Amino acid sequence: MSEFRLGDVIDDHCIKCRRITNHSIVSIVTAKPAKVRCRTCYHDHDYRNEEAPPSKKDLKKAELFKEVLAAASPAAIPADIPADIPEVVTEAEPEAAEKPKKGKARKKA
Repeated sequence: MSEFRLGDVIDDHCIKCRRITNHSIVSIVTAKPAKVRCRTCYHDHDYRNEEAPPSKKDLKKAELFKEVLAAASPAAIPADIPADIPEVVTEAEPEAAEKPKKGKARKKA
């Protein structure tokens, strides 16, 4: 579909429905849809090119990961690991092996 017209039905991600649904084109700017109206819940929003916005949880994870990378000193990273692949190697805690298991102790017969 090369030309869009007002009222045409296209698919887009609706924030209220939280899924891809049919939408009607409400406005067009430079031959591309600018605003659309969900045909399920009738919510008007900007056209998102059928892409769901990233969740707040994913954005927070990415921000925390960047902070950790910024705090890590370059000298602490071994030379054999490529710089574009950050990998953290940790040793198992010695206390974890010494902790008793939870639950009832069984008697040996």
